[in-house]
Amino acid sequence: MTDDNPEKPEKPEKPRRTQQVYTLLVEVGRAPGDGLPDRATGAGLLCYASGVDEAEAVRETVALLKTAEMAPLDVTGYGTLADRRAAGEEIGDEEIALMERARAENSVVVAQIQTYED
Repeated sequence: MTDDNPEKPEKPEKPRRTQQVYTLLVEVGRAPGDGLPDRATGAGLLCYASGVDEAEAVRETVALLKTAEMAPLDVTGYGTLADRRAAGEEIGDEEIALMERARAENSVVVAQIQTYED
């Protein structure tokens, strides 16, 4: 016996997870083609990265930096804008604008690079 019009139960819609922007400090070592000055031993990159959680933001940032021929060594997360404000940080308009850009573009924004030298 066959049913010509079987009703398939509809899958419940997964709630859409909101993209957040996370502040990350990424320490990078040297790699051929990394674009750092010859005298540099590495660098610290201040990044704003979007993701549904901090783990995703870190993964996306590390992947992006690897495609830019950089060698990520360590990532320190400082949380979202709300997290940082709750911790008492004052965040300027320029920094907020960079965070909004990362959210709007669903991307990673490298806001600052500090090279390390011996």
